[in-house]
Amino acid sequence: MRPFSQKSTRESTRASTQESTRHLVIVGNGMACHRLVEALVKSPARPARITVIGQEPVPAYNRILLSPLLAGETDRAALTLREAHWYAEHGITLRLGERVLSIDPDKQRVVTERAQLGFDALVLATGSTPAWPEVPGIALEGVNGFRDLQDAETLGEIARRGGQAVVIGGGLLGLEAAEGLRKRSGGALAVSVLQRSERLMNRQLDAHAGALLKTTLETRGLAIHTGARLDRIIDDGQGKVAGVALEDGRVLEAQSVIVAAGITPNDDLARRAGLACDRAICVDHHLRTSHPAIYALGECCQFEEHTFGLVEPIWRQVEVLARVLCGESGAGYVEAPSATKLKISGIDLYAFGPVEAAIDHEVLCYSDPESGEYRRLLLKDGRIEGAVLYGDTAQGPWYFAKAQQGADLSAARPALLFGQADVETLLHTPTQEAA
Repeated sequence: MRPFSQKSTRESTRASTQESTRHLVIVGNGMACHRLVEALVKSPARPARITVIGQEPVPAYNRILLSPLLAGETDRAALTLREAHWYAEHGITLRLGERVLSIDPDKQRVVTERAQLGFDALVLATGSTPAWPEVPGIALEGVNGFRDLQDAETLGEIARRGGQAVVIGGGLLGLEAAEGLRKRSGGALAVSVLQRSERLMNRQLDAHAGALLKTTLETRGLAIHTGARLDRIIDDGQGKVAGVALEDGRVLEAQSVIVAAGITPNDDLARRAGLACDRAICVDHHLRTSHPAIYALGECCQFEEHTFGLVEPIWRQVEVLARVLCGESGAGYVEAPSATKLKISGIDLYAFGPVEAAIDHEVLCYSDPESGEYRRLLLKDGRIEGAVLYGDTAQGPWYFAKAQQGADLSAARPALLFGQADVETLLHTPTQEAA
């Protein structure tokens, strides 16, 4: 997709980069913004003035730890990435609890609830919001998301009250929310999970691994409903949640519904400012939008046909954008294969490549139900193209490195499922450190 002129953008790169060394404004104070600021302050060519505007009233924190916070496994202080004084010590103006109302690209001005700020360069790092299903009852009291500190606090109160809760979404966030609620409640809250697909985490796991995960979570006390399509959220007659109704006629009683079924990029500011948007804010390989002085980063942006929800590609975006904002040369952002390493409620998972085997794939599997281990490799012409590891994921990075190298492992096929040491012994090659 080419929503704006790449040629005109390239021609303005040098001039706009020089201009941006004066005042950089960053809208959004999440993990992507924080990573960018950390990179900028290390460079002597950093923008002279940096202003960060965050809608939440606290400095940036690690959203990945919201699930352990909900479960009571960590405390609030462990989430903070930097205290407010760190920003001041590095000459960064931090404006917290302040909502941006509009952007004027022509005047290069940001309008907030409290002020109007001019900028020489602007970075939109506005993240995303939960994707809310369009069903009757979605606005009832008792329907919540799980995206920020306030959500975690609300879910903690739900767990303490007990009763019944339904989590919509059987991916990473939904399962972590469900397990966090269960743990925090100490058994006082009955938690059900609705997953539209026939298996949990269908974008990362094959059918066998999804079934293992489902069995494990059910053993812990969660009620898992796969192939479950939400029809509506039931009103108790007073504007509050009384349960959920599924398309197949089943009804689950509940006083709370937690929506954790994907994300929607926060691109509203950009759209209203007239910036090119598709499914998110469109950027080029320098993370520049259709306006030469405005950039976008992270979950709110779209590069070619790709949007983002995992940290690895976003961290690569940060490296590129930090160089651009400091006037340094270097390669632009390009898409690259990445592996997914996750921990679902204490269960390690590692996956990359296709989830489903193609007709020309050779499938190698190892399963040990007693130890809770499962490995599946997809090979083509002796080369690894995909993997799913459940339980013991230690060999995951090595498999991924070999896949990236396109290494022909045909001679070591009998040992592939047992990992690096056995394979390299069979191949008579020196052991190399896993990438």
